[in-house]
Amino acid sequence: MTSAQTIFLDEPELQFGFGQTARDPKQGLFLFGPLREGLIPMRIRVGVVGTSEGLRLYTNWVRSVGRPISPLDGSTASVFYPGFRELFGCEWPESPDIVCPIAADAVSSALRIAERHVAVFRTVSLFVDAISTSILEEETKPDIWFVVVPDEVYAFARPRSGVPVGERTKSETLMNARLARQLTREPSLFDDDMAAAKPFLYDLDFHNQLKVRLLERLVVTQIVRESTLQPEGLESRRRLQDAATVAWNMSLSTYYKVGGKPWKIAQVRDGVCYIGLVFKKDITGPSDEYACCGAQMFLSGGDGMVFKGRLGDWYSPKTREFHLTRDTAREVCAGVVEAFTKLTGSPPRELFVHGKTRFDSDEWAGFCDAVPSTTNVVGVRISRSDEFKLYRPGRMPVIRGTALKDNERVAYLWTSGYIPDLRTYPGWETPNPLRIEISRGDAKIEGVVRDVLMLTKLNFNSCIYGDGLPVTLRFADAVGEILTSAPNVPSTPLPFRHYI
Repeated sequence: MTSAQTIFLDEPELQFGFGQTARDPKQGLFLFGPLREGLIPMRIRVGVVGTSEGLRLYTNWVRSVGRPISPLDGSTASVFYPGFRELFGCEWPESPDIVCPIAADAVSSALRIAERHVAVFRTVSLFVDAISTSILEEETKPDIWFVVVPDEVYAFARPRSGVPVGERTKSETLMNARLARQLTREPSLFDDDMAAAKPFLYDLDFHNQLKVRLLERLVVTQIVRESTLQPEGLESRRRLQDAATVAWNMSLSTYYKVGGKPWKIAQVRDGVCYIGLVFKKDITGPSDEYACCGAQMFLSGGDGMVFKGRLGDWYSPKTREFHLTRDTAREVCAGVVEAFTKLTGSPPRELFVHGKTRFDSDEWAGFCDAVPSTTNVVGVRISRSDEFKLYRPGRMPVIRGTALKDNERVAYLWTSGYIPDLRTYPGWETPNPLRIEISRGDAKIEGVVRDVLMLTKLNFNSCIYGDGLPVTLRFADAVGEILTSAPNVPSTPLPFRHYI
């Protein structure tokens, strides 16, 4: 590192309503509102499904975000929340358009079935069936469904969670996971056997299973625990964010999920596309190497799509890495290029493929096969690094945006650190950098590092100044888990908002 060069990158500017810019998302929304382009929601149509307590908490919470919320005293992270209409110029009615009540005792009973696959499947079915019935019977079609779940769903409906022995109820099924997977390869002649096997083919996580089972109906959801919506001052076993911060985050996420565009990067190069590769081992596959591949495509404006690739033996236990064949890499990349062309009118001039590992020769050849000769393809490996620490004088850590250029293809970027605009560091420990390596193709390392910093500003799931990871990789694990949480996930590309 003796020849390393330190670079300080200016914080990327964001563009908001009326062409105005700001670096802080909260400041930009407060002063100028969201972008006035594309779909501009004027009123949110909401469906809510939950217990009677969940429905009550939802109505009270929506009423509260319609008014100003003061920040937490003495907190540098909490910021005044002016109200949903004041931020987005959009109405969020206190009374939802569709209400689907779920019996609390039905949820509690389903959760306590001893066989966990059956318990989680039936719990998810209570909510999925209510939404599906509404879609078929009601003329009103909500833009978004709020799924308000009791906290015991979070406690008991996750892969490593379990119900206390004394509270369990015996399951009537004789099926098990091993037999169910065998039936996927050798189907039974009896419909009852196949029906009994179905719950074992889904993920044990309530959140992921609910998301994937609603994909085919193109339902956009916001899953929230009842305790998140409780007013401040009530006792809770959870350590929650303050009311203003919760309002900022959930309001932003909701506006984005109903089709609004909160902001975009102010100064970008036209014709640039970013891909984040998604890999996840599929436990229902025929071998331990079986995995699902997908791609997350993002534009500088924050538009995102998720593409599901083919299942295959992509994982190598020897290298502990995922790699595609040439044909599969071509197939995945071709779908991205086609979608980009439809959105913008022309193929990308630059295509950056972000991954956690280096790309092998066959994989890279497939990516290059899928693009026209006018497209410059660049493979970028991004990983968290703990190789060294960087310090600066004073009590505060290194400034966010500091980069250390090792050579023409490798640099280290601090996406976490002291933020001068906020006069604080939103962390506890000395921050570590991201190691950014151009593993394939050619590009200026300084430009690649700037792009990565820019992509940390496009997380519309939380209204924060900047994220620690670029959006291309931030949700890779979460999207991968959803893609592998069911036996038949729709392969049609869907907007990113369906997965978060």
